[in-house]
Amino acid sequence: MSRTLVVKVGTSLLRGNKGLSTAQFIAGLAASLSAERAKGHGVALVTSGAVGLGCQELGLETRPKLVEELQAAAAIGQGQLMGLYAHAFKSHAQTVAQVLITRGDLASRRRFLSASRTLQQLLSWNVVPIINENDTLATEELRFGDNDTLSALVAVALQADELILLTDVDRLYSSDPRQNNGATPIDEVQNLAQLDALQTDAGTGNVWGTGGITTKLAAARIATASGIQVRLADGRDPLVLSELLAGRCHGTRFLASLSPIPDRKRWLAHAPVPQGDLLVDEGAARALLDKGASLLAIGIIKVNGEFERQAPVRILTSDGLELGRGLCAYASKELQRCLGLSSHLVQQFEPQLPEVVIHRDQLVITAISSVSTTIPAKL
Repeated sequence: MSRTLVVKVGTSLLRGNKGLSTAQFIAGLAASLSAERAKGHGVALVTSGAVGLGCQELGLETRPKLVEELQAAAAIGQGQLMGLYAHAFKSHAQTVAQVLITRGDLASRRRFLSASRTLQQLLSWNVVPIINENDTLATEELRFGDNDTLSALVAVALQADELILLTDVDRLYSSDPRQNNGATPIDEVQNLAQLDALQTDAGTGNVWGTGGITTKLAAARIATASGIQVRLADGRDPLVLSELLAGRCHGTRFLASLSPIPDRKRWLAHAPVPQGDLLVDEGAARALLDKGASLLAIGIIKVNGEFERQAPVRILTSDGLELGRGLCAYASKELQRCLGLSSHLVQQFEPQLPEVVIHRDQLVITAISSVSTTIPAKL
């Protein structure tokens, strides 16, 4: 049975390594992915490198800092990057397509579905989509900030079976092996609880990694929670990708969740950027976790942030633990007036507002299943 996989390569790899130039690295990448495509499998590639190639063309010795300079460098480098990819894949009779995406493209449900349909169509035509963030147009608030996150969202959009993150480290470690001889390699992350613990440790500097290990853990969280296996491996070795595709073990494997978020709610869980937080009491938390209930004003104890109706928000416990995310039917100012009110009183004092703050059809639980045991039952 055919499968769909997404491969992500970063700027550090595209600079060349182990004596390989950028063109030689891309040639090896194209050979491995074309062979996988020839087996009938769907393949999408998420790539960085446009800004770097643009700077190289301009002869810049340091990376620009101003947004407009970075965008201009990306405009120069993106064409060169696609030229290298098109040439490399053409030698294997493989057609490729350039797809540029911003955060705003995926934050909109309509545009997310449009992007998903376009990518699926390309795969059905036996084309390899080569995807990059649209650095030329993306503004700061709409940037992914890293292509790890982009690759995970692409994997979700494609309902992929696997996401491969190629980076400049051989695997994840418990601590920095350069400074701690007792550092142990992490070959497998088995569930979301273990992954969440690693993310917490990474935030405090206790998990070692270079090349943005925090963003790679975040990408693994997005993908595995959606039922997609993730592998993190050393892309500097030209043989690693082909061996991964053949089923051999390299690096760190993150197992897909056994209870993934339903397909129709994966976009809601990961793509929109939350514009505020709603803190709820224990009763509301229990109703959301155990009964699949909608969120009512009576269970909300605090609103953080300013937002309009239908904005994406996070739902938190009073201790700040994320329970889920959803689209809020109230604007923040409207919700402030209704905190703690029953649906009956909301309708009495604010008849223009719906009874439900976040309907269960527009709400997704993102907390791992064990989190409900940390919320004490009401007496």
